[in-house]
Amino acid sequence: MAKFFMNYFSFFFFLYRLVFKPSKNPKAFHRTASNIHANEGKLYHKYPSFAHRTNLSKDQTLLLFNVEDALLKSPSLFPYFMLVAFEAGGLLRAFILILSYPLLCLVGEDMGLKIMVFVCFFGVKTKSFRVGSAVLPKFFLEDVAVETLEVLKKGGKKVGFSNVPRVMIESFLRDYLDIDFVVGREVKMFRGYFLGVMEDKKQSNAALETIIGSQGLGICDVIGISGFKGSLQYHLSSHCKEIYLVRKADKRSWQRIRRGEYLKPLIFHDGRLAFMPTPLATLAMFMWFPFGITLSIIRAISGILLPYRLSIPILAYTGFQLSLSPNPSIQSSNTRKTRGRLYVCNHKTLLDPLYLSFSLQKDLTAVTYSLSRVSELLAPIKTVRLARDRDQDSKMMEKMLNEGDLVVCPEGTTCREPYLLRFSPLFAEMSDDIVPVAMDSHVSMFYGTTAGGLKCLDPLFFIMNPRPSYSVRILDGVYGLSSFLGGSERSRFDVANHVQSEIGNALGFGCTRLTRRDKYLILAGNEGIVNKS
Repeated sequence: MAKFFMNYFSFFFFLYRLVFKPSKNPKAFHRTASNIHANEGKLYHKYPSFAHRTNLSKDQTLLLFNVEDALLKSPSLFPYFMLVAFEAGGLLRAFILILSYPLLCLVGEDMGLKIMVFVCFFGVKTKSFRVGSAVLPKFFLEDVAVETLEVLKKGGKKVGFSNVPRVMIESFLRDYLDIDFVVGREVKMFRGYFLGVMEDKKQSNAALETIIGSQGLGICDVIGISGFKGSLQYHLSSHCKEIYLVRKADKRSWQRIRRGEYLKPLIFHDGRLAFMPTPLATLAMFMWFPFGITLSIIRAISGILLPYRLSIPILAYTGFQLSLSPNPSIQSSNTRKTRGRLYVCNHKTLLDPLYLSFSLQKDLTAVTYSLSRVSELLAPIKTVRLARDRDQDSKMMEKMLNEGDLVVCPEGTTCREPYLLRFSPLFAEMSDDIVPVAMDSHVSMFYGTTAGGLKCLDPLFFIMNPRPSYSVRILDGVYGLSSFLGGSERSRFDVANHVQSEIGNALGFGCTRLTRRDKYLILAGNEGIVNKS
């Protein structure tokens, strides 16, 4: 009997090695695929060997790549769908998606994708959907592999194909990676709303074959890069001269690109989530949410009602971090004057003037551009709204400077990334006592700014972070325009550009000529005028 069982198990393991082992061994798959298509002139290679190709011509090469398998390092698409659910559908839709995660792990990959698409897209307005262009590019860029980016630089025309909805990936691929053609699955719509159901794969396959047929004429090298499933799913073998297959082991050794390696700089992005919402990170966020709301109420009451000597220690005890770099020369010159001092700072959040007031421990008047009435009512310092009329605004700022110190953010809007927008030059005409202030903030969970959401909730989301931090650096004073009127050709634009460069150098930020209007047109499709009601 023992001999029978030994022979039985020996035969079983022999069948296991014969039948199952080749399907799990990537090397065996390479050999099998190569043998199958040997007569067709198709060559299958391991992906790392592509890095050694130096004989590619940009004019004679068509490069096809799978976004999930060959471009992104992350093995899971769940975080990107969570971003869609949270930013486009709200907190409840995101909660439903995280509750469905155990089901996604049990079902197959295709069924899991259909479930995520339905939960994230069903009932969302097509006209207001801007997550694909305003939110996702930032997270996609942070997940791009250096190895793949170098490959894309070698190719001529590039075609990116994916199994996810095209509306999620198209803006990222075209705007930031210069991909010529994007093929993805379409989400069905009805009367301006997404139905949460994707079109059949055959349509995206047909679109890919049409692009290859029209662009592949006269091109010597048509090269495909994909995972094992992707290469078979989109029938690359019938079009590509060579196919490079990416293994999971290859992706584990990849390195993500750094900010300085982006093909195009990422200056603007929107959305509330400041972290990659993996399942564990998303679960931690929902666990923190009730504590965060309670903590934000305590922080808000302390900052609004209590004096500086009490509110600052309480805020520090609750997790706020405030770093101040004072300027002795500015403090020593702070003598009794008939007019107030004009503080000019870059704009990180709506709380910039408040943190400057905390740092200096004195009351300031803040000039605002487009601030909601709710934020104005809750502000613990005096705020004055600009009318966007040069003469009227000049008179108003002159009056405020005669009453005391004034703080202005000439960018006119916030910028999350390490860049400064163009400074409006109006402040250069207002005072000869101009003090640049370099400000920076860091959050770990929620962004305290938005272009397409409710701006009245910006301060709430910022103070809901576990440990938000602010750094305030007082720079050397700058003379205003009136000090140079005696024969000098210096203009108000020169003063504004000088202040911008000083703040940029202090923070290590890049200076741009972009404006508030540019930001809102990119992120929200409007010019950024907030309703005063």
